[in-house]
Amino acid sequence: MNTPAFTDVGLPTQPAVVFLHGVGGGRHGWAAQQAHVAALGWRSLAWDMPGYGDSPTVTPYDFAHLAQALWQMLDAAGIDQAVLVGHSMGAMVALQAWTQKPERIRGLLLAASSPAFGNSDGDFQKQFLAQRLALLEAGKTMGDIADKLISTMAAPGGDALKLKSAHQSMSAVPPATYRAALHALVQFEQRAALPTLTVPVLCLAAGHDRTAPPTVVQRMAQKIPGARYACLAGAGHLLHYEQPEAFNAELEKFLKDVKP
Repeated sequence: MNTPAFTDVGLPTQPAVVFLHGVGGGRHGWAAQQAHVAALGWRSLAWDMPGYGDSPTVTPYDFAHLAQALWQMLDAAGIDQAVLVGHSMGAMVALQAWTQKPERIRGLLLAASSPAFGNSDGDFQKQFLAQRLALLEAGKTMGDIADKLISTMAAPGGDALKLKSAHQSMSAVPPATYRAALHALVQFEQRAALPTLTVPVLCLAAGHDRTAPPTVVQRMAQKIPGARYACLAGAGHLLHYEQPEAFNAELEKFLKDVKP
């Protein structure tokens, strides 16, 4: 398997933070966060998840293989241990990674996510897949899908300029990868992992998030020993794009909890 592509900011001697994007994301969506943690003295990596951007895909496209690709990237970058910051599906990859190699994780920031989606045979899952794939089936491009979805995922009345990067990321996702990622997403189930977490954890919600509502994120935090919960009141599901300063403030506070 080939190593995923990643943006690396900082020095090899610095403690590392790894940014993991969601279904419609990409490594460039973390630029504001990488700049911020660099100023705090951390090295950071932001990956293109397998099948995204310049990263080769994995087969089968499931969470076990996505997490394995994460270890391969860390090995290539010479990183033994890292803080994982995941958004949406990226936070699910982070949870999966914990079940494989917990000794390599120093902390987890799980943003706008949940510990399970249920199984692909459930009505909710079938409906979700049909809804998300309908435009592709109708011959629309990923750009068309971004046009339709981005505004519904953000908080109402948000800054369209801040969402430009989110729109560019989603437009660039290969349709086959988008399809594979959604099919993987509905299979995700790691509720049993929550009580086993022994590192600092921040579960970060967004007040206007309909994809991973604050109640879901808060419930996840309650099942993790010692986890902290926070909510960005004015943001939607794309919280690090919508409110980069507020997201960075929470991230900075969290990194103080895991500082060596």
